Amino acid sequence: MSDWKKINAMPDAELERNARDDPDNQPTDAAFWADAELCAPDPHKVPIHIRVDPVILAFFKKDGPGYQTRINRVLEQYVQWQQRG
Repeated sequence: MSDWKKINAMPDAELERNARDDPDNQPTDAAFWADAELCAPDPHKVPIHIRVDPVILAFFKKDGPGYQTRINRVLEQYVQWQQRG
């Protein structure tokens, strides 16, 4: 837990020094950001929160990043199938 009173009382130079000396702090120089790509959320999608069975989530996550997009594609296909019938 952070001691915010202590942190807020520290001079900026000390805060910066502590951040630089933190072994878990990643470098954020120009080289770090050189290959960064801005990924804005799709303005046509609506953020929601759903509950799925663990086996369903594991199935979609097993192929790595992009599992939410894969779930969305399956749901799109289901909607199209329902609308045809």
